[in-house]
Amino acid sequence: MASQAIESHRAGADVVRGDTVACRKAAVELLAEIGLPKGLFPLDDMQEFGYNRESGFMWLVQGKKKTEHTFKKIKQTVSYAGEVTAFVEKGKLRKIAGVKTKELMLWLTVVEVYVDDAAPGKVTFKTGTGLSDSFDATAFEIGM
Repeated sequence: MASQAIESHRAGADVVRGDTVACRKAAVELLAEIGLPKGLFPLDDMQEFGYNRESGFMWLVQGKKKTEHTFKKIKQTVSYAGEVTAFVEKGKLRKIAGVKTKELMLWLTVVEVYVDDAAPGKVTFKTGTGLSDSFDATAFEIGM
């Protein structure tokens, strides 16, 4: 069952359901369109992907309650909840819900991911605590 946030943006949205390959393709196409690395959502069990262009709201739903992925090039572990939502802008995902990153022994909520115009080869992750860290964008390409 999709959350209330997803349901409130479903009308008028482009939605892909059921086929993991088609859902991943739609997610990769959106990331490429807005200028973010195509491998930010390395999820193998995506069951729904939606994007409402009018509101800028995107979501993905996976079959598992959560998935952890380690981006090997930067040795960074990220946890994706069963639902991930965000608002999309050129070069940025903001108001992200459902993504956490592990720093030392703590899981920190990621609230924003962006590529700065001044440093286009870097991807910056901002947490709810105000901390941010930038990484080489190639670490988030598909298959990394």
